[in-house]
Amino acid sequence: MEIVGKVIQVLPLQQGTSSRSGNPWTLKTFIIETQENYPRKVAIELFGDQRIADNPAEVDQIVTVSFDLESREFNGRWYTSVRAWKVLQGVQTQAAAPVAPVAPVAAAAPMATQGMGVPVEAPAAPVTNTFDAVASQGDDTDLPF
Repeated sequence: MEIVGKVIQVLPLQQGTSSRSGNPWTLKTFIIETQENYPRKVAIELFGDQRIADNPAEVDQIVTVSFDLESREFNGRWYTSVRAWKVLQGVQTQAAAPVAPVAPVAAAAPMATQGMGVPVEAPAAPVTNTFDAVASQGDDTDLPF
């Protein structure tokens, strides 16, 4: 998932040691504000020294954040984290697929103008109604069955 916004706050670095493995951990949280009609504030976490070093986020920068959502339960309550795995400066958009050129129509119907010069398609050839041809073959009813 991706989100684009302006970094409005960077919280102090949090550090600790895992109770299970005894390994040290580092967490950096920053807040972005989306740039929509109704802006939303989102707290985003960068977990791990390498990820923090590779993805700097500074106040007043416009960033595009790629992230994963994760929820976990603790003592009967659920908590959701927004964990970033890539932070890019500026608004990043996916490259649009190249559009194939449109081939010209071989025999286009001639265009006429009507009224204020608005182009109107010329009327097509009259359509023959096969029902009328069958009905006129001597059947007294006008029902098709």
